[in-house]
Amino acid sequence: MDTGRLSAFSDGVFAVAITLLVLDLRAPEDTAHLGRELLHLWPSYLAYTVSFLLIGLVWANHHTMFEHIRGLDRPLLFLNTLLLLDVVLLPFVTSVLARSLHDGDGLRIAVAVYGLTLVVGGLFFNAIWWWAGRGHRLMGDHITPAEVSAIGQRFRRGPALYAVGALIGLALPAAGLAFYAFLIVYYWLPSDRGRVAGTAS
Repeated sequence: MDTGRLSAFSDGVFAVAITLLVLDLRAPEDTAHLGRELLHLWPSYLAYTVSFLLIGLVWANHHTMFEHIRGLDRPLLFLNTLLLLDVVLLPFVTSVLARSLHDGDGLRIAVAVYGLTLVVGGLFFNAIWWWAGRGHRLMGDHITPAEVSAIGQRFRRGPALYAVGALIGLALPAAGLAFYAFLIVYYWLPSDRGRVAGTAS
């Protein structure tokens, strides 16, 4: 099975998920004090920015991954669907995080749940790579089994790092959120194929 249709479908899901993020940015009703009211929306701006960059990163990783994966089977389609399920959940957890930042209530749980959502997405991402590389049967001829293994090792760091962020968030919510933001920005930096920015997913 060709990967073209899967990539096109996945791109559509990523586009919908990243667009849904903006729905949590609502114009202030009190325009008499518009500057102040706009400043009060900073939690939504922060959560929106972090999640927008994150979804964009996962999309870039997904694109890179399927430059190496050249074949499909039903288990891989299922694993990709689970990854997309997690991606589409991100606008919801982003909204929860923004409201908790604004109200100051439940922030520890909100930051931890955000991190756990990233952990689950990372596990699905890793599962796709592992399944495709198993026996090298779904990989292209341009990549060697040793390279598949090396990239997989770097991918596996992602869920662990975001789990650390979730634990930090339970104790220090601001530090946990800063840790997520750092990882996202770091993995957007130019990198070699071995990193493929993918450890962040």
